[in-house]
Amino acid sequence: EAGGVVLGKSADKLFSLSGLFAVYKPKGPTSAGVLNLLKERLLAEAGVQTNANKRHQVLKIGHGGTLDSAAAGVLVVGIGKGTKMLRTMLAGSKKYTAIGVLGKATDTLDATGKVTEEKPYDQITKGDLENVLKKFTGDIMQVPPLYSALKKDGERLSTLMKRGEAVEAKPARPVRVYSLSLQQFQPPLFTLDVECGGGFYVRSLVSDIGKELSTCATMQELTRTKQGPFTLEEHALYEDKWTIDEIARSLEHCTSLLPGEPSHKKLKTEHPGETAASCE
Repeated sequence: EAGGVVLGKSADKLFSLSGLFAVYKPKGPTSAGVLNLLKERLLAEAGVQTNANKRHQVLKIGHGGTLDSAAAGVLVVGIGKGTKMLRTMLAGSKKYTAIGVLGKATDTLDATGKVTEEKPYDQITKGDLENVLKKFTGDIMQVPPLYSALKKDGERLSTLMKRGEAVEAKPARPVRVYSLSLQQFQPPLFTLDVECGGGFYVRSLVSDIGKELSTCATMQELTRTKQGPFTLEEHALYEDKWTIDEIARSLEHCTSLLPGEPSHKKLKTEHPGETAASCE
């Protein structure tokens, strides 16, 4: 019947999608939650029954680096063979805009947590803050937050913390800050722009800045504005654009963004000059 044919076409198109694209993650859901919603939307549009027989093609989809629930912004998504390219996204550079609050500390280091400490902050000037930022630029050591997606014995630290289990802080580890600048200072609020490498926690940075200023600080808001070559303004697809056609268009666009990588041995490329990083 005619309906079946149409259905087949969009399902075929969906399962042939391959490469990297970016979506906008709103504040609230987890990164995994956003990915599940995206997957549901696409399978529904293609008319693929998800709970029917398990033999149907599985839609391969993954993301290139968790954004905390309370954070918003660019989430890089790999689909099809693109899922193999996500590892490089994790290690690559990212840009964030963060709003910190002076004089308050929370157990999670962000606005979702319980306030654990309050200290005066009126003595802090814009100059003080700008001077301290120099100490956090370049190659620095950072202790990751206790409430994080990092794992101990296969379980997330945040899960263990919420269960009330004693969790030891992970040791400080080297992280890289390419640039750090103060955008606004309206005490107790301050806004930072940060460009950093993989494994960096902006909420640890905000907390450490507070300590360095002999007060305390916690992160109120976080937006990822860029990950690798994907920017919030240009590339992040909002929920109304989560359609097979829009994503196909976005994937075509992405080929030009990604650096040519030496092709992997497994990927025997038919055309000379084609690289593993192109959206196939």
